[in-house]
Amino acid sequence: MYAQNAPEAKTIFQTSEPWKTETDIRADGVMVYGTVDKPGVTFEQRMQSWKDRGYKVQFMTGVAWGDYSDYFLGWWDKSIEHMKEGQRDRDGREIGHGYLTPYIVPTESFIRYMQEKQIKRVIDSGITSIYLEEPEFWAHAGYSDAFRNEWQKYYNFPWRAQHESPENTYLSNKLKYQLYYNALEKIFTYAKEYGKSKGLEIKCYVPTHSLVNYTSWQIISPEASLASLDCVDGYIAQVWTGTSREPVFYNGVKKERVFENAFLEYGCMKSMTDPLNREMYFLTDPIEDRAKDWTDYKINYQATFAAQLMYPMIDTYEVMPWPDRIYQGLYRIAGTDKRQRIPRSYSTQMQVMINTLNDIKKSSKQISGTKGIGVLMANSMMFQRFPNHAGYEDPQFSSFYGQTLPLLKKGVPVDIVHIENTPFAQTFKDLKVLVMSYSNMKPLDAKFHGFIADWVKNGGALVYCGEDIDPYQSVLEWWNTNGNNYTAPSEHLFEQMGMERKPSAGAFSYGKGTVIVMREDPKHFVLKEGNDAAYFQTVADVYKKVTKKAVETKNNFIVERGPYTITAVLDESVSAEPLHLKGLYIDLFDKDLPVLTEAIIKPGEQGYYYNIKNVARGTKAKVLCGASRIYDEKVSANSYSFVAKSPLNTTNISRILLPKAPKKVSVNGKEVQDALWDQHSKTMRLGFENNPDGVSVIVEW
Repeated sequence: MYAQNAPEAKTIFQTSEPWKTETDIRADGVMVYGTVDKPGVTFEQRMQSWKDRGYKVQFMTGVAWGDYSDYFLGWWDKSIEHMKEGQRDRDGREIGHGYLTPYIVPTESFIRYMQEKQIKRVIDSGITSIYLEEPEFWAHAGYSDAFRNEWQKYYNFPWRAQHESPENTYLSNKLKYQLYYNALEKIFTYAKEYGKSKGLEIKCYVPTHSLVNYTSWQIISPEASLASLDCVDGYIAQVWTGTSREPVFYNGVKKERVFENAFLEYGCMKSMTDPLNREMYFLTDPIEDRAKDWTDYKINYQATFAAQLMYPMIDTYEVMPWPDRIYQGLYRIAGTDKRQRIPRSYSTQMQVMINTLNDIKKSSKQISGTKGIGVLMANSMMFQRFPNHAGYEDPQFSSFYGQTLPLLKKGVPVDIVHIENTPFAQTFKDLKVLVMSYSNMKPLDAKFHGFIADWVKNGGALVYCGEDIDPYQSVLEWWNTNGNNYTAPSEHLFEQMGMERKPSAGAFSYGKGTVIVMREDPKHFVLKEGNDAAYFQTVADVYKKVTKKAVETKNNFIVERGPYTITAVLDESVSAEPLHLKGLYIDLFDKDLPVLTEAIIKPGEQGYYYNIKNVARGTKAKVLCGASRIYDEKVSANSYSFVAKSPLNTTNISRILLPKAPKKVSVNGKEVQDALWDQHSKTMRLGFENNPDGVSVIVEW
């Protein structure tokens, strides 16, 4: 097995551009994107430009799409057939990511191209961390000649049009899943072995959307199965406003619920690696792909940013993708048609936030609320989303949200459990109640049921929701082949626990545990107004039976991570009351970094605070937070000095802890008069224009 080491960089970002003064955001590492030589600058020169500025240089490129025109046009291997390898829909139209950039069917020749043309050059340049992002096969694809050929090789019978039956759809999507699983395994294995031949240890990562999002957006990807490959070192959880703002149903209403969706997406990604020794980076984006206005970006950035920090076991982050478009793109001012670059107020706030990610650590303190309630997911969720068959629909992936939102909206920090991880004992650690349904997924292996049954037998409580009437119950799979004659996979699970194959709704005992069967499709818990009450009460009752404790209902979540306090107050919840925090806090969502003795967070809002009372003992002077990264700190009996670095054309605001009021403050050798002292918190607020080469600050008292 390949060694799994500590992250090379705590904070990273990705860019296809060389170093620039305007985008020097001072994370630990940079993922240089793509090997294409740009006008006037080669890949190696782009890489070196960041290395010269002190960055750990890594590499990222797409594995399902990219600037691979030399492959598609046949320049690489003198073949003109590769343009036929793009994914195609039912009408024969190519599904593209841009000009000469089709989503690819990962054939053996494409895999060789990635190995020999892309990966080899990257490793030859000295890079040892490789990220292949977004292994994506669209659900409405599956009609190209390349895919038909792969079908014949995999199934040993001729291709079938996926729209003609549920079984064809399932088989088509299962193959799409397997193709990218195989592609990544082969490319990463090559990277590891080629690196070893040069005396280098190569680390390989998969930046990917969450299983929640890919299922919702009708995209197929290998997801959780990759975690068990020896050649995969970790993931980047590609969660941001664009994924989390996908409208979902709750209480019969379809709308954006960005914080809640982001919380579930990050939880889904976190749980993929929980029982495995793999690294996980969480991503947020201060803007998004869709053209919105700066106010919209800011509000939703705060929601996703707070959601990622709700998982204190993660402290490695991709702080932003594409800084060039963030700092230099033009976007609308709210309420107008005018477009401008990022407002100074927003860039200051954003840089305060991303600089905290360089500092924030893992915490043993958990999120507030009742723990131990999980919802089961499976990679096969992606197989059932498109097209609809036999009149069965699952609007906005409501079958999943029907199991999660009724809990989350009442202040229960519901966990996600991946069925692929059930063979690992760690998966069930601290789990008291597991909710599951086969209305939106199917088990790809019978062995998973044995692990679930053993957990129930040892005292777990399983809540099964579903009528088992969707058209995928009878697809060609293990439960109805090779001597098995189950009409639905749940029949096998129930039989494993000593129950009838088709039990009616009710409660059943198995060993020390309990099985609750609810004969209602979980999508109805959110599609119908007020229809989640019986579901929530069922979960709450069985939780109390197992733990002797009542489920705590509330409208908020709070997490403390060292001096950082993260909060979220839910709307559509058990209360419309705001959350009040009393103490001594710096508001990290306010670019002016005000000191508060009381923070008030309203329903539908999130808060991020620096708790001054939690500053480490013995700290005499320190920049507690600010819109620059701090270097070369020096503390003497009566002075404190440091160098602050951040992108050009941005404004720094910092909150600095001092033992007493300052007598003199100098910025780049010039005394300033506008530093503001707060006696109660013993902090000074200081502002100045940023510079990536550094701004020298000296404070005397």
